[in-house]
Amino acid sequence: MLRQWVKSGAAHALCWSGTGKWIGSLAGRRNLPVVLGYHNVVERLPDTARTSIPAMLITRAMLERHLDWLGKRYQFVSLDELGDMLQTGASRTKPVAAVTFDDGYRDFYDHAFPLLRRKGVPAAVFVVTGLIGTGRKQVHDRLYLALAAAFLSHGRSPRDVARALGRLGIQAPEIPPHRLKHAAGMPFALTRALLETLPQAQILRVVEELESELDLEQSVEAAPEALTWEMVAEIRGAGMTIASHTRTHAFLTNEKRQRVLEEVVESRRELEKRLGTTVKHFAYPDGRFDDVTVPAVAEAGYRFAYTTCLHRDLSHPLLTIPRKVLWQNSCLDANGRFSPAIMSCQVNRTFDLIAGGCETRHSSALDGGAHTAKGSFQVTVP
Repeated sequence: MLRQWVKSGAAHALCWSGTGKWIGSLAGRRNLPVVLGYHNVVERLPDTARTSIPAMLITRAMLERHLDWLGKRYQFVSLDELGDMLQTGASRTKPVAAVTFDDGYRDFYDHAFPLLRRKGVPAAVFVVTGLIGTGRKQVHDRLYLALAAAFLSHGRSPRDVARALGRLGIQAPEIPPHRLKHAAGMPFALTRALLETLPQAQILRVVEELESELDLEQSVEAAPEALTWEMVAEIRGAGMTIASHTRTHAFLTNEKRQRVLEEVVESRRELEKRLGTTVKHFAYPDGRFDDVTVPAVAEAGYRFAYTTCLHRDLSHPLLTIPRKVLWQNSCLDANGRFSPAIMSCQVNRTFDLIAGGCETRHSSALDGGAHTAKGSFQVTVP
């Protein structure tokens, strides 16, 4: 609570003085359009918080608050319009903003799509093609639900989970203290730690082991569903952009180069076959990129790709376009109410610089990592 009071007070002071925008320019926001990202859009949080990752949720009502705030200050543009502006250097009299949604969840169709159409806001949906219309669930959702069940429902301890990982030949990753504020945060913190360090094949082994041990069939069934191809066609027919988010949502920086190419090439190929159009836009899962994933995305034929930090690949700046991902609590004050001041700081990336910026390494030369790096990779804050 104290942290929220401090954050709220700082945001109001920064916004009132204009310092927030100045700090945002130091963080790299200057001359960059606003691109926002969301995940699950739901009607009510209590109904879904038990079967979804909380940090990925936003209610339809809160999303509307975000859109209304943006609409007063920015002109909404599609990703194609945004891309043309970035390529040509053209500008508009009013600052522009693009709105995107990751993972291709069905709740976009149920809750966000009607809202966006009513408000006339163009948006893009980055879909995971291998899940569309299959009934299969996202690996990260299954992992989180399994770990939440282990810790919260079945009374397992971190040592119990570490032993389960050990049986699979996987060492439990260390969790940074700032990610683990209290015991209830263990499932999410461990989910993040595993996703950030293991290739997807090992993640699936962990998920299947835990699901088998804990009998989680009903819990997995309640996890968020993917769109169907019919929904995807309807969304595109309404003028929204359908873009690629890989074939299986593997964190590409944990995978070998051949797997990276398969993920980005097959996803684009499937979308173009199904939709009969050229797919230009790609979003890196979790925003993670390095000196192998970016060239692979270029080789696959994408013209624009989106990350979640302000670092850029100087050789492929249009394939490392920054986005800011928001969720239900990201713009709330200490009283749990929507805060225009905090929203301003989020959009201007003010907190990013204050917090020390991106912690992700964008070079594939990681302690015997999965990739075989070629050449050098430079990142910069523009």
